[in-house]
Amino acid sequence: MGQIERARSLRKNATDCERILWSVLRHEKRGGVHFRRQAPIGKYFADFACHRSKLIIELDGGQHCLPEAIAYDAERTRFLQSRGYTVLRFANHEIRQDLYRVLDIIVRLAQTPPTRRG
Repeated sequence: MGQIERARSLRKNATDCERILWSVLRHEKRGGVHFRRQAPIGKYFADFACHRSKLIIELDGGQHCLPEAIAYDAERTRFLQSRGYTVLRFANHEIRQDLYRVLDIIVRLAQTPPTRRG
């Protein structure tokens, strides 16, 4: 399966939390912020990527606490950072419990130039 087909499949089979966050991110226009979902970057797919601000948002379910998932996520994050991206992770429960706080954090970071991030 090629990258385009894989991205389409990931979008079609999005988790509930990915759908919830996408429902607000897709309409977010403050400061030229524009996210794509399941964006291919190298061999990986970012849950949400704002290429202009070099920001990736990842949503993590419980499976991300398993040792093999922790190692995979660390490798993936190193790769994405080597491409100049900042990777921001949120647990699914944060999306369910405080979506607009999460959105505010995302937009503020997306509007901060990558060179000025901590």
